[in-house]
Amino acid sequence: MTALTLWLTTQLLWIKALHVLTIISWMAGLLYLFRLFIYHAMETEAVTKERFVVMERRLYRYITEPAQWGAWIFGAILVWLQPYLWSQRWFYVKLAGVVLLTCVHYLAPVLMARLLKGLPVPHDKALRVLNEIPTVLMIVIVIMVVVRPW
Repeated sequence: MTALTLWLTTQLLWIKALHVLTIISWMAGLLYLFRLFIYHAMETEAVTKERFVVMERRLYRYITEPAQWGAWIFGAILVWLQPYLWSQRWFYVKLAGVVLLTCVHYLAPVLMARLLKGLPVPHDKALRVLNEIPTVLMIVIVIMVVVRPW
């Protein structure tokens, strides 16, 4: 193994570690954020609703959003360092899952704004279903990356 190959392998491992760490943070943020939306939508007391607004905003702004960008940036670097991924069918399914997860991610500020303004949001059962979408997408993505069925 040449020195360059060893160096690139080490860098690749660090990028993978950072990618996984940001994904974990992103998923934790999304799962908790959508759970907060359920509690917020069901709450009747103004003081508690204000507390949910602060919690949601901070979670989104300081954890979920930066983690999402980190996952995308480190993922893009991994793809750039491993261009053979574009020839793998499983990679396209994984990428579609990540794009859908990003769409769900950007639904969060819409719901936050509606809750803040007191506008109608989906009822708690619909929010509970919406809360499960990131989990399903995460399962698909992990299976594609680990099992690589195609």
